[in-house]
Amino acid sequence: MGEPADGVDSPVTPRLVTVAHGTRKTPANAVAVRTTALAAQRMGIGAVTAYVELSTPLLGDVLAATAQPTVVLPMLLSTGYHLRHDLPRALEASAGPALLGRSLGPHALLARAQVSRLREAGAVPGSPLVMVAAGSSDELATRDLERAAQLLAHAWGASVRVATLSGRGERPEDVVRRGDCVSRYLLAGGFFADRLTRVARDAGAHAVAEVIGSHPDVVELVCRRTRALLAARVPGSERPVLAG
Repeated sequence: MGEPADGVDSPVTPRLVTVAHGTRKTPANAVAVRTTALAAQRMGIGAVTAYVELSTPLLGDVLAATAQPTVVLPMLLSTGYHLRHDLPRALEASAGPALLGRSLGPHALLARAQVSRLREAGAVPGSPLVMVAAGSSDELATRDLERAAQLLAHAWGASVRVATLSGRGERPEDVVRRGDCVSRYLLAGGFFADRLTRVARDAGAHAVAEVIGSHPDVVELVCRRTRALLAARVPGSERPVLAG
């Protein structure tokens, strides 16, 4: 009882591959690794972390290394060039069926994690707040960022001004004022996080939150996104599909 019949392959459990942007700073890359490991342990599945660039293993190499069915979860906070172009291109190298999910953000769980980081930095809910993101030239990323700011404003109990460190939008040098609190809409440290620290300090910000990191709410969001992908996956699919 329960054994597969002769000549019938038993189902192969899909693995989770998370893909982060990547940076040359090892501690920052470890954030995605830790978040992935915590989520995989909770769900009881195999998982590995890959990167878009600047670190190894690259997503294309991970997908080409095995034919095991895979769900790919971008550890990115918004839609943008990487999600719409680089990641689908990487899936073309997959040796087995692979399903590509949507970005992590925007989401209410991320906003809750941001509030938690702000409180840790000594910020008081309702205080003047600026949310600073990495930025993108993609207009869909701008849309996602506006939604993320709305979610944070609801969780914070006050309006939120937005700045970006690159691409479309205003720069933090022009937005952050003396006495403001600053929320880093960044999952991990690196060049942008370091730059924001300097800018916020020079502007006289009252409190600057740490990056969102491997916050429990981020782990929960990874689990939710992964479960949605596993439920949506079509066995034997050979083409990348956006889902989740």
